[in-house]
Amino acid sequence: MNQKSDIEQSLEEQCAARGMRMTDQRRIIAQVIQKAADHPDVEELYRRASAIDAGISLSTVYRTLNLFEETGLVTRHDFKDGRARFEPIPDEHHDHLIDIRSGKVIEFRNEEIEAIQELIARRLGYTLVDHRLELYAVPLADSSASDPEPEESQ
Repeated sequence: MNQKSDIEQSLEEQCAARGMRMTDQRRIIAQVIQKAADHPDVEELYRRASAIDAGISLSTVYRTLNLFEETGLVTRHDFKDGRARFEPIPDEHHDHLIDIRSGKVIEFRNEEIEAIQELIARRLGYTLVDHRLELYAVPLADSSASDPEPEESQ
């Protein structure tokens, strides 16, 4: 019998592999999260799941997302728009660029950034074990001299 790695398993299969009881509603929510090409918030996940099963409540979506997050199946993002957004734990590491005007989230990976982060950690006497990079931006075509400069955090 050939076991699939977490990377090859669907979110639903990963739930079952962890011994999680999979109700029909949890199964639908898992499928909706798995199919999402964006980083939906709870309200959007509820809208999509309830379109499939009108019996799914918003509280069921919240509880299910909390359970999935606690068991390491999904990750929560706060992209500074006041909404928690979710995605399955990615197959491989990636960072995010967030368009602050539209809310669009672009996933990317840059080897130079990865190498610089490793170098910084080493120079400070550490081994990097994890990180999260979020870039907040506006499209170049939308930029104007009247836009205020972002404040730099220290």
